[in-house]
Amino acid sequence: MLAERAPAKVNLTLHVRGRREDGYHDLFSLVAFAGAGDRLELVPGPDLSIAVEGPTAVSAGPDDENLVIKAARLLAREVAGLRLGAFRLLKRLPVAAGLGGGSSDAAAALRLLARLNGLAPDDPRLSSAARATGSDVPVCLDPVARIMAGAGERVGPPLGLAPRFAVLVNPRRPVPTPSVFAQLGLAKGAANPADRGEGADDPADLILKGRNDLQAPALFVQPVIGEVLWTLAVTPQATIVRMSGSGATCFALYPDCHAAARAARQVRLRRPEWWVVPTVLR
Repeated sequence: MLAERAPAKVNLTLHVRGRREDGYHDLFSLVAFAGAGDRLELVPGPDLSIAVEGPTAVSAGPDDENLVIKAARLLAREVAGLRLGAFRLLKRLPVAAGLGGGSSDAAAALRLLARLNGLAPDDPRLSSAARATGSDVPVCLDPVARIMAGAGERVGPPLGLAPRFAVLVNPRRPVPTPSVFAQLGLAKGAANPADRGEGADDPADLILKGRNDLQAPALFVQPVIGEVLWTLAVTPQATIVRMSGSGATCFALYPDCHAAARAARQVRLRRPEWWVVPTVLR
């Protein structure tokens, strides 16, 4: 059996520059990956299959629509005679949560298949299958902090970002990404009039001065996001408080692991029904 972690993807910043003529939105995002995540296992065999288990498995949708299966099928088109097998996905991350859970699962599947078939991590066929699977999959192939741009197809080199101590909070209410982008109301080919550029080049400054341009529209789709942001903002020693991706997961950064652990306890006491995880972002 082969196994891989599928860490949560956290958008520390997410700037929407505009909407392209092909309908995709032009993004610029500093992405990091959490210690929290799903786990994917692969038992080599003649048939491709998946079994999904874990606390959020019910929300993961039909097995034949899982991005793990889609990624495997796309890679099989690229690599003749690709060895496949039975996947087992332990689903811990909330679904439709702005954490790229399905994309990270798909990327983990590609890494497992690469190991099984002796493919190099930089084999272009892996990148091709990742792009065809979904816009967030390429940045998840090698899950370390980096810049993601365009519709996700442009992925920068590792940033060497110092670890960031964080608390992730999700109110256990899904937020459909298309609904959030629709709230922006950008026509094809239009620039985002609210775009203020990056404001910094250094990753640490970019995080400090950055923003999530989807945060305001997501509040219209799921107003509880406002309560999540406020609940994090009033925890002691919280520095940056922001939404990840298209929501509803939000994060706060802290100076050390002890402050993050204390904040997580405070949030759990206030809202025990929420998904709350202290973690390290890299």
